[in-house]
Amino acid sequence: MNVLKISSAPLHFTTKVNKSQFPKQCLQIPLFSSSFSSSVNRRNRRFKLCASKSTTISTEESANPFEVEAESEQREERFDWYAQWYPILPICDLDKKVPHGKTVMGIDLVVWWDKNESAWKVFDDLCPHRLAPLSEGRIDRWGRLQCVYHGWCFNGSGDCKFIPQAPPDGPPVHTSKRACVSVYPSIVQNDMLWFWPNSDPQYKDIMVTKKPPYIPELDDPSYTKLIINRDLPYGYEVLIENLMDPAHVPYAHYGIIGRQQTKNRKADREGGKPIEIVVRDFDVHGFISNQEVGNSKFVAPCVLYTSFNLPSKERNSRHQDNGTLLLAENNPVTPSTSQRKTMVVFMCIPISPGKSRVIFIPLRNFAIWVNRIIPRWMFHLGQNLVLDSDSYLLHVEERKILDVGPSNWQKACFLPTKSDAKVVALRRWLNKYSDGHVDWRGKFSGILPPSPPKKKLMDRYWSHVVNCSSCKVAYKVLNALEVVLQVMSIASLGILAATKQSLASGAARVLMVSMAILFFAASRWLSHFIYKNFHFHDYNHALR
Repeated sequence: MNVLKISSAPLHFTTKVNKSQFPKQCLQIPLFSSSFSSSVNRRNRRFKLCASKSTTISTEESANPFEVEAESEQREERFDWYAQWYPILPICDLDKKVPHGKTVMGIDLVVWWDKNESAWKVFDDLCPHRLAPLSEGRIDRWGRLQCVYHGWCFNGSGDCKFIPQAPPDGPPVHTSKRACVSVYPSIVQNDMLWFWPNSDPQYKDIMVTKKPPYIPELDDPSYTKLIINRDLPYGYEVLIENLMDPAHVPYAHYGIIGRQQTKNRKADREGGKPIEIVVRDFDVHGFISNQEVGNSKFVAPCVLYTSFNLPSKERNSRHQDNGTLLLAENNPVTPSTSQRKTMVVFMCIPISPGKSRVIFIPLRNFAIWVNRIIPRWMFHLGQNLVLDSDSYLLHVEERKILDVGPSNWQKACFLPTKSDAKVVALRRWLNKYSDGHVDWRGKFSGILPPSPPKKKLMDRYWSHVVNCSSCKVAYKVLNALEVVLQVMSIASLGILAATKQSLASGAARVLMVSMAILFFAASRWLSHFIYKNFHFHDYNHALR
């Protein structure tokens, strides 16, 4: 087992080498060698992070057996972004009555429920007739996906079953292959809809040989989970890099996320401190990290799983060919009723350059009753605030990285402490296996979309509310309640005006006026609450 240990000044890996090559040795490998220079691909320079020297093992005897030429790095196993499973949305946030339009890896998808097969289907989001988006269509009474532009209908296999404009006694043009829609393999696992981004028929049964990463705790009834999904105004690389950075939490999320008090003298108000992080099992599938508060596992490309306060015997996790995330040596983690466990699962989804989606799932095996009495949307208020508190920072940071060029990332950024170990490991993983960025296969020019105004950048309604079944219902109910309060305010004044002055005592008139004022004030407060929690909540770090 390779053990990669990050240390500081400068950061480097400590690697236990294969005994057959170097018995009883423990060599230290610089993360970026002294001769590390940028190699920029001129056609895709904005997304490239290339190294002229690598840190692969050489069997030849030399003073530095780990220093090899760039072409050796290119012979490393490459990460195939289109041979992986990607989560789309949690099942609880998908409505079976309507089709849903989503984008993953630059692919526009339509997700819909096929009642004839009792299964979720994932199609290309375009009708073969005139390329209209099928996500704007409907599901007809026979359970087929109907394009609302000209009424073409498709079954769960992507076959066209009905073309209204074709004469019934004419040739069966609907049976043509050109009338079919591309279908992507999909599977529901851990209450999450996943899809395989290749519609070639050879991958139709890919779920038999390769499944998405499986997390047993997500299906364990002894754990409570709160799922939130949100689209974010920065790219996949910056998203997952930020989630691997524990040192930013007390600063970027000050006053939002509770922090553990330390007995040591605090150097500042926020209580930042050195963090020891060890990274190991680094390969094309991801890597594992250990730190004092818990263990993390990155399963490329989407899953980042962190378990807090695990017993030591559960620290030796392994990559499983079947996709199962195991934290024990030989068996999946089984919850202990006597031990309180807290876990977080992040699913990071590339949408397009400068855009990503996160599915955040905190879990715990205690205080389960809380989730049964407090509605899910109320938890989302706090979780959205956490995401908002560093959204603008990350949006700007991503553009600054692209300004200097991702290939110069290690030169532009100064990371002298061990707390950045996972960030460095991620950048090294991207550089080693994927040229430093997501492989978009030429779909995009390499230039990020213009930065919108901050109010639009951090808008919650289109990035979360419309995609969350709980928040969408709460939004409608609260808006209706606001209208009711306004009507009651006006009605109170109307009743007072309609009542003859001689029949209404002074106390009654005062009561009616007071009720009208209270109803109006409540409606104004509720309007502000709705806007702040369902549309836009600015975050000013200087006033925290």
